[in-house]
Amino acid sequence: MGPQHSTVRPSPVAEARSDEELARGLVAGDEDCLAAVYHRWSPLVHMLARRSLGDADEAADVTQQVFLGVWRGRLGFRPERGTIGGWIVGITRRRIADALSARSRRLHLAAAAGATLTVADPTDQRPEAALDRLLVLRELARLPAPQQRVLRLAYYEDLTQTQIARRTGWPLGTVKSHARRGLHQLRRGLRHDEQAEHYT
Repeated sequence: MGPQHSTVRPSPVAEARSDEELARGLVAGDEDCLAAVYHRWSPLVHMLARRSLGDADEAADVTQQVFLGVWRGRLGFRPERGTIGGWIVGITRRRIADALSARSRRLHLAAAAGATLTVADPTDQRPEAALDRLLVLRELARLPAPQQRVLRLAYYEDLTQTQIARRTGWPLGTVKSHARRGLHQLRRGLRHDEQAEHYT
């Protein structure tokens, strides 16, 4: 069972249960209770995530992660420590913090790789700039085709990830994944070239 099934509308019986009854059913592994928990609290979770992240797609991802965490961590719920709603909000805050941290890492990585890619400015006539352009292009050519496409659209056509998703028809999450992996591999390849130069 996973939260992807929890979007099914809960039975009227489960939906009518009190928070305490839903919590007991959830801990016992009742999937109908999970559906009712999702139905009851997902709007709040999504609103908190959207307000903090400012992005509907990221908020949807966080919401899915929260209820995956609810299901997987249900045995850790302790009613004596608070309500199930408070427990879910606590999970939500942690997932939002994780998403913000991941965003910061992506921005840092993008900035670092972007600085590398801007080395490939064709108007720069210095001999070492030509070498830098060749190195960047060579490392780009080594990437899988989807990662190449995302990075070229991002850095040579200055498209946002949302625009790239529209252009390619890929889900935004797929675009983000290709960008993250491509930048990581690009930086690793360029760093390897720099280290090799020190030993030649």
